[in-house]
Amino acid sequence: MFKVKTARALLDLGRVSNLPTVWSNCMAGWLLGMGDIRMDDIDTAALGLLLVGATLIYLGGMFLNDACDAAWDRRHRPERPIPSGAIAERTVWRAAIGLLAAGLFGLALPGGTSAVLALLLFNCIFLYDLAHKHLAWSWVLMAACRFFLLLLAASHAHACADDPTPFFQSPVAGLAVWSALVLALYVGGLSCIAKGESVEGVSPRWPCLMLISPVAVTLLHNGGVHRESGVVASAILALWILRSIRSTYWQSPPQPGRTVGALLAGMVLVNMVSLVHAPREAALTFLALFLAALAAQRWVKAT
Repeated sequence: MFKVKTARALLDLGRVSNLPTVWSNCMAGWLLGMGDIRMDDIDTAALGLLLVGATLIYLGGMFLNDACDAAWDRRHRPERPIPSGAIAERTVWRAAIGLLAAGLFGLALPGGTSAVLALLLFNCIFLYDLAHKHLAWSWVLMAACRFFLLLLAASHAHACADDPTPFFQSPVAGLAVWSALVLALYVGGLSCIAKGESVEGVSPRWPCLMLISPVAVTLLHNGGVHRESGVVASAILALWILRSIRSTYWQSPPQPGRTVGALLAGMVLVNMVSLVHAPREAALTFLALFLAALAAQRWVKAT
């Protein structure tokens, strides 16, 4: 009985239902970093190392989040694993430190630009967990985490291509930066809405402008032979955003938790619209990750 309870606590602490979105960010960054996308050319060993490192640093960040929020959770969310007694706070601190260290090591292993981006990602995670309850602009740090993760994945792929050109001077860097930026804006928007879960009042509507930024950029960027694919992908994302936000803005009482969970899964669709020029296999991969995120939320809450 104890083992089952502990296992459940670990799943809740890690918010493992969001892992498909982490893998999606890595996959999107990797494909963007390849430039000339051919699925058969993917270095599966290097991509696997990236996915493991990203998974570990994400789980470490989530564990650290609960460890830092333990006092607040005891007052406001007593059902969380630490205040409910499902797992000791000291154990969570130790696990968080170990996971973050292992994840940082794996992500920084290629060195160079990848190591710098890994350090920036680590610092954003660390600062967010320590200060997000005290900073009105903490959403910027959350957005930066996904921004650096996608760029880190692109940098890894570029390094595997044995191109001596520094990543940010390479032809693939421009689209990777734009894709990371719109992903960050989307994450910033959902993070602002997420504050409504713990703060009473009406959620502001301006974050919706950040949510739709990937749609606007995709429609503007994709022309010619990719126009039709861009329109279809953008329509799918736009419809999902509308479906998600209705629980907060058009339902009484508002349910921001449902909105945030749906928008978190929608992060995979944001990655997909950045790669409308990729092979069909890539689109199928993103759709599979999107469905996996939705299915996982039935068992483990996303927030």
